[in-house]
Amino acid sequence: MPDNPYRLPRSVVPSHYRLRLEPDLEAFVFSGTVEIDVTVEEPVDTIQLNALELEIENGVLLRDSETIGLSATLHEADQRVIFNSEVEISPGPATIRIGFSGTLNDQLHGFYRSSFTDVNGDEQVIATTQFEATDARRAFPCFDEPDFKASFGITLVVPETLFAVSNGAEVSRVPSGGGRVEVTFADTMKMSTYLVAFVVGPFEATEELDVDGVPLRVIAPRGKLDLSPFALECGAFCLRYLSEYYDIPYPGDKVDLVAIPDFAFGAMENLGCITFRESALLVEPATATQAELVRILDVVAHELAHMWFGDLVTMEWWDGIWLNEAFATFMEMKATDAMRPDWRRWVSFGAVERPWAFAVDGLANTRPVEFEVTSPDEANEMFDALTYGKGSSVLRMIEQYLGEEVFRRGVADYLRKHSYANTVTSDLWEGLDRASTSDVGSIMDTWILQGGYPQVETSLSGDSLNLTQRRYLSIPDETDQTMWRIPVQVRGEAAGKPFDSKMLLDGPVRSLDVPTPIDWVIVNAGGHGFYRTSYDRDSYTALVGAITRLEALERFVLIDDAWAFVESGQVSARQYLELSRAYGNETEHSVWSALVGGLASLRHHVVTDDRLPQFRTVVASLVGPMAGRLGWDGDSGEDDLQRRLRGLLVGAMGRLAEDPATIEASRELAVRYLESTTGIDPDVGQAALFTWAAHGDQDSLERLFLAYKGARTPQAELKLLQAMTFIDDNEAVDRILAAVLDGTVRTQDSAWIVARLMSGRHSGSYLWSELRSRWSELTARMPPVTLRRMIEGIPALSQPAAAADVHAHFAETDLPIAKKTVAQNLEKLTINTGLRARESGPVNEFLSEL
Repeated sequence: MPDNPYRLPRSVVPSHYRLRLEPDLEAFVFSGTVEIDVTVEEPVDTIQLNALELEIENGVLLRDSETIGLSATLHEADQRVIFNSEVEISPGPATIRIGFSGTLNDQLHGFYRSSFTDVNGDEQVIATTQFEATDARRAFPCFDEPDFKASFGITLVVPETLFAVSNGAEVSRVPSGGGRVEVTFADTMKMSTYLVAFVVGPFEATEELDVDGVPLRVIAPRGKLDLSPFALECGAFCLRYLSEYYDIPYPGDKVDLVAIPDFAFGAMENLGCITFRESALLVEPATATQAELVRILDVVAHELAHMWFGDLVTMEWWDGIWLNEAFATFMEMKATDAMRPDWRRWVSFGAVERPWAFAVDGLANTRPVEFEVTSPDEANEMFDALTYGKGSSVLRMIEQYLGEEVFRRGVADYLRKHSYANTVTSDLWEGLDRASTSDVGSIMDTWILQGGYPQVETSLSGDSLNLTQRRYLSIPDETDQTMWRIPVQVRGEAAGKPFDSKMLLDGPVRSLDVPTPIDWVIVNAGGHGFYRTSYDRDSYTALVGAITRLEALERFVLIDDAWAFVESGQVSARQYLELSRAYGNETEHSVWSALVGGLASLRHHVVTDDRLPQFRTVVASLVGPMAGRLGWDGDSGEDDLQRRLRGLLVGAMGRLAEDPATIEASRELAVRYLESTTGIDPDVGQAALFTWAAHGDQDSLERLFLAYKGARTPQAELKLLQAMTFIDDNEAVDRILAAVLDGTVRTQDSAWIVARLMSGRHSGSYLWSELRSRWSELTARMPPVTLRRMIEGIPALSQPAAAADVHAHFAETDLPIAKKTVAQNLEKLTINTGLRARESGPVNEFLSEL
């Protein structure tokens, strides 16, 4: 810590803040005072706090009847303010009083402004906060590090016509003159600065819902409260479920779920005042796809899970952020699955969140889940696929290995022991050790403290199942000797009888006794292990032959592993296509999503234009039979996942198989859908819209922009923007970039839209050339915290000339907030250019023979 220029000394420690803020939503500025009760631990003549982009007045230190002057000097480079004392300050309690002012920025961090158009067509302005990771210092001078926990008493002075909300319950509202009111909120529990929140603007709230004594509300911009009932239902269920799971009462005095018009992330777990991107909270269920409803339940569950894992118990420093985010992701799955078991969320978790992590962790440029963090930029980069996806995946793996109840008891023990405090990773392992008979730390350290993941190679020899581990890398490196302690679960059939077993693969090679004669065996039974599995020829053939005996997630793992082996050159694309044929009768949406994803990657990176007709035939032969069985219309007896599968397959037939009948039917339905969604299945309507756009032109784009301006729900806005990115046309790229620059597209959406445009088969390279030539202009429109999302689009640019240009650009362009992201996505680009070079010849030759 002393060697880190971004860490504060521990000579002065806070215990309570009294914060008073007065925002001006017309001038976009704010002013305030903060009184911080502190303990001076040793004699000092300077006191250091964090501050950034603030005007700081000289302060005073109060102690009994003594007042000591403090002169302020700002050091913007290391984001702190240093107060020099007139005299040496002796150890003991004291209070620091500071005045300050700042600007309500438009960068979606700190204390920032946002706007929306109300139901009357008038523009309204709000002020809100986003402090994680290190941006509380942009709103008020503070000890802005996670282990400087304190309580907060917040007062906001605002126009009397506006709504104000913060972490604590409102305790008073009194006139302060000039048409303004002073709103005071109850003191919070002891917590970190990044969890402080305050929101001011033309909002309205639902009536309080009593959830076992905890008041719960949804707060939304005026005119949008009719979109809140589903989120309120989710919040009530999850609050009860999580309290029971942790066996610890909710630690705050109320819960407000607040929809924010412009928000950089999905949501933020501010204690009692959880802020959300509108599309992650407000919804009209009758017009929403199944995925859109899942997202709202997921995000509400995730943020409420943080009230315990993150807010009540907090990581000591940002290298341990995975303790917060991985566990909240894990618990969102638990809560979602409990509320809607028919959505089979653990299957889609294994098919979405885990592959997201695999895609990064299979790179040489990966990092350990727990990784040394020095600067604020490095802290912000920790919010990635490894923290969320890998962290939660290995938690699920160890939960399944230990047993769900043992795992739950260990977690509850950890939370009770460290309530209101800060922890490191070993504290969690100790809690799980106390609840189980396993040495959890020695297993999990191999997954958390080193990067990468293993490939388990399997072969049968008589009654021995031989397992060998090595590191999986998308660009193989035979010299890598990294080893893991792998919880392996095995099941299969021998002589028609089922068997199962589990073991810890804690060395390079190990054998497991199995019954004979083996009919088939799957390593990674249940599909929860965070590793790839390859089989000897006979075992693989038998496993594919028994595909109908496998569980849904096991079937997913088989096809997903096969695609990973195509990317790394271990399996040919032709072998992948042959395996795909075994899935013709598949009924699980998550499995089909993997199949369609693999086909889309082949089309984009490998298949040449002259072989597209034959490729369409291949896709139609794989997708067409099941798409035909499902048809376009469902019935009242089918479940949500079947409706979602129908939409997926309609889209595949329209955009990959380019089936003329599907394209025409999509065009007709999309035109209706743009006029009114009434009577149209949301998943089929979305698929039709995207297919119509993929075969659209400038006129189609203008119709989408017109619909976007009049969209009634956040989900409608989002899918209309997504539809625009399917139009593979240079003129469409120009029009969309112009909308990014002129503010038609919200800044929160700019980065991901540009990333999606890079996936245009024909216009992606043009988009890149425009982006590179206008780099400063375009990136200036994107809040810095969102730039990583744009970078995630570059792996699509696998055409040799475009790829070379991308590498050349980043060789001379520094992006401090996304250094690791840039390196990872350049490596992904190299993988895709290698796939194109390796597979284009064989695949297109294969297609020419059809």
